[in-house]
Amino acid sequence: MKTIPLSKIAHARSGDKGDAANCGVIAYREDLYPILRDTLTTERVKRHFAGLTLGEVERYELPNLWAVNFVLHNTLGGGGTVSLKLDAQGKTIASAILMMEIEIPDNIVV
Repeated sequence: MKTIPLSKIAHARSGDKGDAANCGVIAYREDLYPILRDTLTTERVKRHFAGLTLGEVERYELPNLWAVNFVLHNTLGGGGTVSLKLDAQGKTIASAILMMEIEIPDNIVV
């Protein structure tokens, strides 16, 4: 096994709905999707955003898109119109999740 940043195998997009951040993580190739599916659990994402995501993390699998989508509740300090947080719209959540270190088999070429 080797350790790599998530950004080596996927890209991401994020945004907001009120106080919840939404983040989709999309594998670059179909053979990389199972790594996302198995590695990016709600618990792992909640730990990665400890101190920022104060609520529940929901996960939705989108195998036809090679993606997983997360809704991170109670993350944006009330949302864009009321929050004092620098990123009250959740736009940087995608960049932050891609910095997560993950393990992949040595035989996977990225």
